[in-house]
Amino acid sequence: MTPRKSSASAKPGAPHRKKKIAHAAAHEPAHSAELVIITGMSGSGKASVLKAFEDLGYYCVDNLPVELIPRFAEVALQSSEIRRTALVVDVREGSKLDLLPGILKAVRRMIPTKVAFLEASDAVLMRRFSETRRPHPLGTNEPVNTSLKAERKHLATIRALADIVIDTSKFNVHELRAHVTQRFREQSSEKSILVSCVSFGFRHGVPEEADLVFDVRFLPNPHFVPEFRPLTGRDPRVAKYIRSFPQTKEFIKRISDLLVYLLPHYIREGKSYLTISFGCTGGQHRSVMIAEEVGKSLHKAGYRVKVAHRDMPK
Repeated sequence: MTPRKSSASAKPGAPHRKKKIAHAAAHEPAHSAELVIITGMSGSGKASVLKAFEDLGYYCVDNLPVELIPRFAEVALQSSEIRRTALVVDVREGSKLDLLPGILKAVRRMIPTKVAFLEASDAVLMRRFSETRRPHPLGTNEPVNTSLKAERKHLATIRALADIVIDTSKFNVHELRAHVTQRFREQSSEKSILVSCVSFGFRHGVPEEADLVFDVRFLPNPHFVPEFRPLTGRDPRVAKYIRSFPQTKEFIKRISDLLVYLLPHYIREGKSYLTISFGCTGGQHRSVMIAEEVGKSLHKAGYRVKVAHRDMPK
């Protein structure tokens, strides 16, 4: 496998470095030595993740040759200033990337090391390459989808060694950086999972990204109240109407309690994000109101929550 040469690639003698110098560093307590290796699919957001680590105070290096990783780890251990380090290694390394599993085994005996593997669906990666108009690192001789399949196959062994696998398909740039920041911030909360409460209309299909789906079509439909028909579930009058029925209050309470019970178990299993979808007929009234209310309940319980309404009229 011969990747396309990149002008941004680091040279063995002088790797491209991105430094983050914290203010008043001399007064901060020393951190335990730590190395994070960021790898994964091209277009999955590795550059954004490296930026997040830089903002957290990590000493960051992009595209460090794998053969220099042991030396880099030694420098981090010996330095009184560089303690928390992060670097990106990916398919730009070409055939040398095959050395990473063995190097990783040796480095882990020297310094606490985590491997974060970023990926996304082929459809999302192809869209990102189309939007940015950047060629795939493996070259322009093959279609992007062919290069992605070859890259995914080449990275399979490294993915199996990863401590953390992050599917970035559901994140935009800001959400991805927030997610990584929350996960790697020192003394971060155990409630680091990102919960998405999404409303939708069954007539438009169930969201593909849904982990849990709840059907709220059993609730009275504001669509049949003429004054509510053009409004949405975010309107206080519509929300008050839906909330006036005892089954609504009971449903919100029971679902919120169930989720508060389930989320710690999902976190323990390594889940980083959970998408909970609430569906009604058109995705305009009931599902919108329920997604908002459940989102508020989970936020009060200390979780990071994102509420979205897929089919609500703009």
